[in-house]
Amino acid sequence: MAIIDAHHHVWDLAVRDQDWITGPELAPVRGDFSLDDLAPEARAEGVRATVLVQTVTVAGETPELLALADGSDLVAGVVGWTDLTAPGVADTLAGLRELPGGDRLVGIRHQVQGEPDPRWLLRPDVQGGLAAVAAAGLVYDLVVRPHQLPAAAEAAARLPGLTFVLDHLGKPPIAAGELEPWAGEVRALAARPNAVCKLSGMVTEAAWSTWSTPDLRPYAETVLDAFGPDRLMFGSDWPVCLLAASYAEVVSAARALTHRLSEGERTAVFEGTARRVYGLPKQ
Repeated sequence: MAIIDAHHHVWDLAVRDQDWITGPELAPVRGDFSLDDLAPEARAEGVRATVLVQTVTVAGETPELLALADGSDLVAGVVGWTDLTAPGVADTLAGLRELPGGDRLVGIRHQVQGEPDPRWLLRPDVQGGLAAVAAAGLVYDLVVRPHQLPAAAEAAARLPGLTFVLDHLGKPPIAAGELEPWAGEVRALAARPNAVCKLSGMVTEAAWSTWSTPDLRPYAETVLDAFGPDRLMFGSDWPVCLLAASYAEVVSAARALTHRLSEGERTAVFEGTARRVYGLPKQ
């Protein structure tokens, strides 16, 4: 089965520091990770295309990611970053599309998870920026924590013309084995037809050294039931996933979590949804 990995990163610490990688627990990813590192592992698992996602809120990163995509036969799309609160978001997005690789820009993301205001997405200036993202024909990736899901659902309701893609299931407390209130909040977001979810990031929300696929199953089944396969897409979250699992282990877990689906439903999760939502070309 062909796979699109709809969520991964790369970084070169000599080019730009990743200031979120601090402390001994994150030491395994305190290094450089390139497309050349990813490609053989992805190809071995049947991955034909990927979506490269921003990691830092620095304007200079997105042009770099677009340039990497421009020279790659693996990266089909880039989710970049721009300051949604700044004036002229539409012009900034248009400018990014004029850069080398600009045709690979498919979405925008901001680290909402780090914003102290749980209703940050609903601020008037942010709403204006999100409207510009929608007008540009791009999608918006949501990286939020469970307490921020209500604002995400309200933002999706206010902007029905913008597709919201929930990264990492909204970071449920898998290690603690708790479903609520996360499950109720994620279902409320899924009730919005313009919301989509990534089956990604689960292993690093679980207990890193002891997780098993059954630990992940209640959370995967919740989003499968809430969004359905046609609004769910696979993502590895490489190299962050390496804190808890290899690339192959992440793919294997995703296959196991979806093995009860029909062939068509699995195709949606592993390829079709990402291709449709991000507008990725056939490869």
